[in-house]
Amino acid sequence: LFDGIYPFYPQQRKAAVFDIRTIIVIVVFLTLACSFLLIILGIRGRARLYWTLRVLLSLFVGVVIVVVQFTGDWETGWVQAKTSYKSFSPVQVNMDIGLHIGLAGVNVTLRGNPVNQINETINYNEHFPWNFGADYDRSYSEGLEKGLPSPILYVAEKFSTQSPCAVHRQYRIAGHYASAMLWVAFCTWIISNILFSMPVLVYGGYMLLVTGAFMIFSLLSFSTVRNSPMCLIQIGTGTLHVAYGGSFWLMLAIGLLCFVAGITIVAMHHLNLDLLKAFFDLREDKAEEYEEMPEVFVNPHFMHKGL
Repeated sequence: LFDGIYPFYPQQRKAAVFDIRTIIVIVVFLTLACSFLLIILGIRGRARLYWTLRVLLSLFVGVVIVVVQFTGDWETGWVQAKTSYKSFSPVQVNMDIGLHIGLAGVNVTLRGNPVNQINETINYNEHFPWNFGADYDRSYSEGLEKGLPSPILYVAEKFSTQSPCAVHRQYRIAGHYASAMLWVAFCTWIISNILFSMPVLVYGGYMLLVTGAFMIFSLLSFSTVRNSPMCLIQIGTGTLHVAYGGSFWLMLAIGLLCFVAGITIVAMHHLNLDLLKAFFDLREDKAEEYEEMPEVFVNPHFMHKGL
C-alpha cells in the first residue's frame, strides 16, 4: 500500500490521440517550417507570398501523412452508462466509456462522471496494439492480471482473436495496408517536392496526383473493416457505436487537396505556363531574357582613340 492506495496501476498511461512519436514528428516539421520562414524573409516582392504558401502547404501535407500513422482516432465512439466498476462487486458507478481505433491498435478510455467516486479516481486509458510484431491477446491478458476495470476489459475483449466478433484480423490487416499506402504517399510527396525544385513542374503535379491517390487508397483499405459486422458493445443500458474519426476525415481532406493542387498545376502547364512559372518564381526578367543592357557608360577618350 502507498498512502492507503492499492498500486494496481503501476505503468505509464498512453495518450488516446497523441503520443511521443506524434509530438516528435510535429516538432520536426515545425522546425523545418521555421527554417524556411527565416529563408523566405530574404525574398522580395510577390514571390515571398508564393514561396510561403507553397512551403507551408507542402509541409502541412507531409506532417499529416506521417502523424496519422500514430493517431488513435480513425474510428471513435463514446457512451455514458451506469455499470459495475470491478469484478465481483455489486457497486455501480456513472462512467463515460470511449473507444478510439487507430491503424496500430485500440485505446479504451474510462472516465468517471464525476471522476472521483467510491473513494477512487476513475480515469483510465489503456492501449491494446494489434500491429504486426505486437501480441494483442498478451496485452489483454496483462490487463486481466493488473485487474483493470470491467468496462475496459469488456470492450477490449471484443477485439481479441478469441472473440466471437471476429474483427481482430480484419482491423489488423486493414490497418497494416492503410499504413503501407500512407508510407508510399509520403515517398511520392518527397518526389513531388524534388521535381518542383528541379524544376519540372508538370511532373511534380503528376506526383501530387499520385500522392492523393495513395491517400485515398489508404482510406479505402481502412474502410474495408465495415464489411464485417461489428458486435454490439452493450454497456449497462447504453450501446457504444463507433464512427469515422478526425484522422480519417483529415486524411480525406488532404487527399482531395493533393488532387486539386495536382490537377491545377497540370492544367496551368497546358493553358497558362507563364502564370505557373510566376507562382513558382521561375519567370525571367525581359531584360535578362533578351540580354539587354538598360544603361551603358562609355569612356569618350577611348571612343575617339578607336575612331
